[in-house]
Amino acid sequence: MFKDHFSGRPAEYARYRPGYPDALFEFLAACCEHRRRAWDCATGNGQAAVSLAGHFDAVIATDASATQIDSALKAPSVVYRVAPAEASGITQRSVDLVTVGQALHWFDLPRFFAEVRRVLVDGGVLAVWSYALCEVSDECDALVLELYEDITGDYWPPERRLVERGYADIVIPGEALETPSFEMCCDWQASDMLGYLRTWSAVQRYEAAEGSDPVARIEDRLVGAWGSASRSIVWPLQVLVSRF
Repeated sequence: MFKDHFSGRPAEYARYRPGYPDALFEFLAACCEHRRRAWDCATGNGQAAVSLAGHFDAVIATDASATQIDSALKAPSVVYRVAPAEASGITQRSVDLVTVGQALHWFDLPRFFAEVRRVLVDGGVLAVWSYALCEVSDECDALVLELYEDITGDYWPPERRLVERGYADIVIPGEALETPSFEMCCDWQASDMLGYLRTWSAVQRYEAAEGSDPVARIEDRLVGAWGSASRSIVWPLQVLVSRF
């Protein structure tokens, strides 16, 4: 059963989700013998799919949420489809690279890995990555952690624990490839950070259950700690790459 935690605010999700580094996609492309077709699974707003389009002849981007697909970024060589991770509808043995950004924990893993084996060419590559909390400053980080644990902690789905552990509890099939370190970076005002926090699935679940905005409980303190200038934010990425 598809667990849709993100379709409630697709425009905000597309606006406030941080972008992945170009170096990540350059590395993944270099891992592939051919660059004919990539499949970005659970594409969300399409940020990874559009980046992959700069390295592959064609990109198929799927998501089980039609709302997310309708709001996704557009690129000439990216074809969007509404499809679950476990049944993509992609022709067998036709994909050189499969990517999953911040979504593997939602899947039926045995069925998804079987689908990956079905669509990948021999020697094809699967890359999955996740990220947990960002790093700004000690004071700001403490407030984000307060929101994450103390205020919305009961509203995080159990799958979130897999993200916290960097997918260390998931056995990825295939031959593991040595992978360099990557991180997402951006410069944001306090308003951008507040917009990002309101895209959290636990925040939206809290709002639905409690009838109030949990981010408001830290908003004034975060704005005060942040100041009027933009700040640099870093999300360390946990990237796992495997050759099938």
